[in-house]
Amino acid sequence: MNTITQQHIQVGEIANGLPLTIPVYRIKGDGSGPKVYIQANMHGAEVQGNAVIYQLLEQLKQLSLKADITLVPYANPIGCNQKSGEFTLGRFDPITGTNWNRMYINHSGLVAEFVEQNPTLPITEIAQQFRQRLVERTQALLDGPLDRLTTGKRIALSLQRLAHEADIVLDLHTGPISAKHLYCPEYAKDSARYFDIPHVLLIPSDFDGAMDEASFCPWWNLQQAYQAIGREIPVLTEAFTVELGSQEKIDLAEALNDANSILSYLNHKQAFQDAHFMPRDITRYVCRLENYRAFYAPMGGMVEYTAKLGEHIKAGQTIAKILRMERYLSETPLNEIKLDEDAIAILHFASASVNQGTELYKFFTQVETL
Repeated sequence: MNTITQQHIQVGEIANGLPLTIPVYRIKGDGSGPKVYIQANMHGAEVQGNAVIYQLLEQLKQLSLKADITLVPYANPIGCNQKSGEFTLGRFDPITGTNWNRMYINHSGLVAEFVEQNPTLPITEIAQQFRQRLVERTQALLDGPLDRLTTGKRIALSLQRLAHEADIVLDLHTGPISAKHLYCPEYAKDSARYFDIPHVLLIPSDFDGAMDEASFCPWWNLQQAYQAIGREIPVLTEAFTVELGSQEKIDLAEALNDANSILSYLNHKQAFQDAHFMPRDITRYVCRLENYRAFYAPMGGMVEYTAKLGEHIKAGQTIAKILRMERYLSETPLNEIKLDEDAIAILHFASASVNQGTELYKFFTQVETL
């Protein structure tokens, strides 16, 4: 039985002066495998990841580990407590309005100097020394003047500091009402085969503020910089956003399936000794980010979402019906909304009550198989 250690890391203070903390669980392997970092619940309503971390801990404590694994549930203690009536908000910082998952820092600016100073450094030393620079730069921002960081930025940097220690970073999220899908950088496309996730969204290696990008972008840029001087090295960190389904609920049985999916990927990355975890034999559908289509409500009203999540939609098929009762005696009260191209329905808005211009659905289009 592996020993699990727990630490509470302070990420700020609330108005009454009490500390704002997050729990951090660690399990050590024999040191021969990768370092792994997994976090959940950065957005307040996206709670399924906490159940997945529970199921991961239940299994990891019994496995023969090569990897050192760090797990952080409740990554955003403000977001998960940001309630309005029956609903959890917690997607945006209520003070600044910024998405909680868009506050991380891009450290790709460290790359040029590092490559110039270390053109022939052995690959093991590159991994160690560049990782140490990422950690130190993030810590320096946390140690800087207290008046330079918002609450959200301090939380994000505290998490990023932990993530930069790892070779593998998994950020667990959910959609509003959503099918499972995986945000996967294009360079790590082959790794998507080892998750039991049927929908894979390929993203470019650009930085847009999210945890996965903050983790892999510096390493991608490092690989590109070495390539520019004629040296080929791999991208030494993989990071993914794992979308586990819908928000505002946990399902422990499904969380076990999600945990096994993650363990399958980690087994592929040699995190365990003699583990049995293998990917399921399923078809995985791939969409590039530029083909991930948002469909906005053409009118306001009350919506019945008729396109089921994961369903393959044909051009001309009805995807929703919008009810407009104020038109009952004068116009058509029930309006069928159709899609003009083949697609896969991935997620839709959580409420049946929508304004014109609300993001009604998101679809994979121009789909390929992995």
